[in-house]
Amino acid sequence: MAKKSDKNASGTSFFNDTIQASVTDLRKMFGEPDDDNNRGDDKVNYEWICETSAGDVFTVYDWKHYRSLGDNEIVSWHIGGLNSMVTDQAVNEIASLFDQIDAN
Repeated sequence: MAKKSDKNASGTSFFNDTIQASVTDLRKMFGEPDDDNNRGDDKVNYEWICETSAGDVFTVYDWKHYRSLGDNEIVSWHIGGLNSMVTDQAVNEIASLFDQIDAN
């Protein structure tokens, strides 16, 4: 299952995988973000560094909203990884986490 990680996310890229979620949802799944700059003056307001159940690093981040995001606002989040297989797996594992949150 996807979880927060202290691994180095250097070299991760976007491979067209996104999820729809709120900051609150992501905090429930992964805890506090590794980057929290919710001022809207940069390309990214929030970023979480995570890993799949296989130990592959991926990132979850908003991209170019250029405004502050509300905690419960549903927005599109980019999934970054070293390749598309990692980001596909990350999306699947995040979907399972959503199911767990919804069940509670």
